[in-house]
Amino acid sequence: MKKLLFLSIFIFTLSCSNKKEAKKVVEISCGQCQFALDSQDGCDLAVRIDEQAYFVDSFNIDDFGDAHAEHTGFCEVVRKAEVSGVVENGRFKATSIKLVDDLE
Repeated sequence: MKKLLFLSIFIFTLSCSNKKEAKKVVEISCGQCQFALDSQDGCDLAVRIDEQAYFVDSFNIDDFGDAHAEHTGFCEVVRKAEVSGVVENGRFKATSIKLVDDLE
């Protein structure tokens, strides 16, 4: 019985782990201003992974400063960031974002 319980817990743990989520350096910017995404209005945070752009969930475009700042804002420049998360339903579900460029 203990072996069956251990096996069940092990299988459940494996099924809950997200193997697709890994840290990766990507381009990050405004989806509308820099990546030509037009599926929603206004300025919204997006990442470009392997030449495909996705709007970001869980973070806001102004979480990293003024999006319209002339030399550092996401609506003005494309930046680099180390991100963790997964692409689901055409959106990037971010769990972490850390800017890695030196524009600041």
